[in-house]
Amino acid sequence: MLKRFLAYYKPHKKIFILDMLASLMVALTAILYPVVTRTMLNELIPDRKYKMIIFFGVMLLAIYVIRMLLSYFVQYYGHVMGVRMQAQMRSDMFRHLEKLPYRFFDNHETGKIMSRMTNDLMDISELAHHGPENILISGISLVVAFAYLCSIRWELTLIVFACVPILVVISWTLRKKMRDAFMESRKSVAVINAALESSISGIRVTKAFNNEVLEAHKFEEGNASFVAARRKAYKAMGQFHSATTFVTDVFNVIVLIAGGLFLYNDLINFADYSAFVVSVNLFISPLMILINFMEQYQNGVTGFRRFLEIMDEQPEPETEGARDAGRLDGHIEFRDVTYGYGEDTDVLKQVSLDIEKGKTFALVGLSGGGKTTMCHLIPRFYDIKLGAILVDGTDVRDFTRASLRANIGIVQQDIYLFNASIRDNILYGRPDATEEEVIEAAKKANIHEFVLSLENGYDTEIGERGVKLSGGQKQRLSIARVFLKNPPILILDEATSALDNATEILIQQSLDELCRGRTTIVVAHRLSTVKNADEIAVVSDGQIAEQGSHDELLALDGIYADLYKMQFKTNKNA
Repeated sequence: MLKRFLAYYKPHKKIFILDMLASLMVALTAILYPVVTRTMLNELIPDRKYKMIIFFGVMLLAIYVIRMLLSYFVQYYGHVMGVRMQAQMRSDMFRHLEKLPYRFFDNHETGKIMSRMTNDLMDISELAHHGPENILISGISLVVAFAYLCSIRWELTLIVFACVPILVVISWTLRKKMRDAFMESRKSVAVINAALESSISGIRVTKAFNNEVLEAHKFEEGNASFVAARRKAYKAMGQFHSATTFVTDVFNVIVLIAGGLFLYNDLINFADYSAFVVSVNLFISPLMILINFMEQYQNGVTGFRRFLEIMDEQPEPETEGARDAGRLDGHIEFRDVTYGYGEDTDVLKQVSLDIEKGKTFALVGLSGGGKTTMCHLIPRFYDIKLGAILVDGTDVRDFTRASLRANIGIVQQDIYLFNASIRDNILYGRPDATEEEVIEAAKKANIHEFVLSLENGYDTEIGERGVKLSGGQKQRLSIARVFLKNPPILILDEATSALDNATEILIQQSLDELCRGRTTIVVAHRLSTVKNADEIAVVSDGQIAEQGSHDELLALDGIYADLYKMQFKTNKNA
């Protein structure tokens, strides 16, 4: 873990070295005050050398000005280095998240991921900056102060130094307890972020069902958990600090008693005793910095461990020797495909299908049968357990994922639009497209006229998830996005099921235009929308129960016929 952490210093090596040199100079200049104090008390004042007193004072002031500038450099550039390292880690995490499979996001809440990318990385940044500084400055200050104290009276120094092992033992004992408590605290913060993200995203549903009290109760449960975890962390921190502070206070008592006895027995003069008292504070101060640094260290290490947990997640693997798919024709085959989201339960069981190039193939059946899963397997959002899925005669695993997905357009019931302009959302289908191509895609999706009616046209911001648009407008915008992508394979997963009949008719015209000349797989519950498909497969309990054209399936008088009669009866009664 340490090696991976240190690797983030490499791009900032120059700033780091300068920062450490400045820190070193700050540490070394700290000893000058007790040295000057001892010299004045022992020599300059008794010998009445007033010019030298002024000279030493001015020299000390000049050194402190330099120290001020060095401290500014350490604080400013050190923090800049930490922020840059934080930004690099955040970029690495984001790019890694983009490579992770669907399965990871199925099992991890968005709010918890966001917590790791913000709060955790902030603590890592602080550790990256202050860690080396504190260790270097405090370490050197301790060594220099100890050596200087020994030069005054080594016996007295050893008596004072005898308290250090006690301090180390106490710190080491309480360290693990504090680390575990802060780890638990981090997890509770992630839970709150996840609950908050979920509640805010679903605020319209909450208001629609008048469940503000329920959401508040759910949030307060997480909030109470956070308070309990934080209380435990602060208890451990309180034990740590109170114990270590007590030991450092003992230093002053020992200096007072032992120094007084040395002074009483003429083993040390008053000037050296005064210098010793001043110098002991130089010894205690860096010691306290190191002790307090333990808390920052625990926060930073905990955050970095959580960062590595995500970075160590395996990205979507590419098959060795996978090649670029190029522009595919769209002939799709399922050969005895078996797939399950878990180890024990199979969602699909030995499914075999042959979908010819340019044909429209519909998947129907009751919810939970495996229709959407089949659609997710074609672009390799999930990898199958057994069997093979082929496009144009080649196993999809032999194509690179990016090149395979470039050939597939997906229009879903749950549309995700970005909080950006209409133009930007259409351009998501092909970011390098021209303005003319964007407009042409909008026209094909029957949304161009609506866009022109808006005050800002294609520059209109549509809000989070397209909240400023109606359901039909959002769907047409997603269709325009796929038109711009212009893929040979199209997947329509319940693309119109959430729309009213009038809007569905308008959208269906856009979809019919989109499907023309493409291999299209349609998942639908409304059988009226798929009866003109070239072929229809009834998916039941992870298997193909029936397959044929609309008329052939009605003639079978099986599952499809029952579903059709049920919907026809419902529509007639309506």
